[in-house]
Amino acid sequence: MTQKQFEALVEAALKGLPPFFLEKMRNVAVVVKARPTREQAKKFGEDLYGLYEGVPLDQRGTDYSGAMPDKITIFRKFIEEDFATPEEMAEEVRLTVMHELAHHFGMDDDELRQKGLY
Repeated sequence: MTQKQFEALVEAALKGLPPFFLEKMRNVAVVVKARPTREQAKKFGEDLYGLYEGVPLDQRGTDYSGAMPDKITIFRKFIEEDFATPEEMAEEVRLTVMHELAHHFGMDDDELRQKGLY
């Protein structure tokens, strides 16, 4: 799968988000990288599908302004290595985007399951 095709999977996952997420996303960029950096791999593990870096919405106080966007990175190579078909990759991308956005909103996996989103 090309970088452009993989980015289209991420874009489709973002467009397919529930309105709750789309309406409340604030100051967050979503990017695709092949693999995590050495520092990211050392800190979070070597086989990451995605990573959220930023200040969750529920932790932003009145002094939060002028900050760089939070960043969600989707790591292409590990998803491509672990899932055989484009359909499987698309589903994992959807789940990974949802998982990382949950961190942006200050939610964990249990909360996502309770809301029927994961």
